[in-house]
Amino acid sequence: MTTAQESDTLGYIGEIPVRNLWLLMLYASQLFRQINDLQKREVEDNPDDIPDLVAEILARAVERRLRRNLSFGYQPRQAILSRVRGRIDHIHTERRQLLQRGLIACRFEELTVDTPRNRYVRAALEKSAKMVRRVDLARRCRALATGLVRMGVSGEHLIRHDSSVNLTGRIDIADRQMLAAAQLAFDLALPTETAGPRNLSSPSREPRWVWKLYEKAIAGFYDVTLTQRRWRVHPGRQLNWPKGTKNKRIDNILPVMLTDIVIDDVVLGHRVIIDTKFTSILKPGFHRDQTLASGHIYQIYAYLRSQEDREDDPLANTASGMLLHPAVNCSVDESVEIQGHNIRFATVNLDATPREIRRRLLELIDPTLV
Repeated sequence: MTTAQESDTLGYIGEIPVRNLWLLMLYASQLFRQINDLQKREVEDNPDDIPDLVAEILARAVERRLRRNLSFGYQPRQAILSRVRGRIDHIHTERRQLLQRGLIACRFEELTVDTPRNRYVRAALEKSAKMVRRVDLARRCRALATGLVRMGVSGEHLIRHDSSVNLTGRIDIADRQMLAAAQLAFDLALPTETAGPRNLSSPSREPRWVWKLYEKAIAGFYDVTLTQRRWRVHPGRQLNWPKGTKNKRIDNILPVMLTDIVIDDVVLGHRVIIDTKFTSILKPGFHRDQTLASGHIYQIYAYLRSQEDREDDPLANTASGMLLHPAVNCSVDESVEIQGHNIRFATVNLDATPREIRRRLLELIDPTLV
């Protein structure tokens, strides 16, 4: 197998074209919330340019930080000194009889630019240099990475899921776009199913990774495109069970209801609960060739019915549900009303053009948007 950027043909991840998977990654990323409308339209029209856009944003953000100095952090260190600094390492000092030589072993923290986040950005610049089409942009990314190394940012190897890099904690405002671009640059370095010189794990063996990406991409798209209008978008919203009499231990074992996306139309006073599923919407049944997955229907039904008659949430009484799958060999768009709640079963074709994907996602919420 090879990486997407090393092949003449972009290839597929499972059944999704890599160029459209890049688009989903952009939708799912924090970077999509920070780029302007013109940039959004440009990459949707030509998703093959997404690596160049990400590298350009990353390079600009790093150059901006270099003009103002990189963010510093504290790094734990141990050293043998002639004076006390920080805490004394008594065991080390006694074992090596340092006091007899006028020395002492200390543990302390030192201010440094060699932080996990700065190393992460340096590694992302090197990744970007290998992905982009433009020669000048690749050269620029390599030069910035070299500059960071000269400033003291080490060349320690990092990967996009490195636990030492905290990308969700407290972040300097000036670092947010830089880290968002760096994170996406790592994500864009994808394997394809095209034969190549490297052996990598088959993407089809990692369905959860792609499924979570699909969920985050749909939520990110709606969060960015609808929030500026009359909708409120809530990705990953937890619903509470309408509990009555209960024993002491039930809360420890009762599963949590966590929706993928909740969209409230604040003008019309209507709610849509969307549950994304990265599977074929139809499967063989016992008594028919094709049928909807009963477990998925039970799940969306529970989301809708369990929230009724809440005084603090009147939209729940008339909420609609939607099961949104990628189109696999067929397109589906059917609906049914069950006990006062409309449930829609729909697909989006991820093999379509980005413009068609965008149109389809907006059409599912309100046909007047397209």
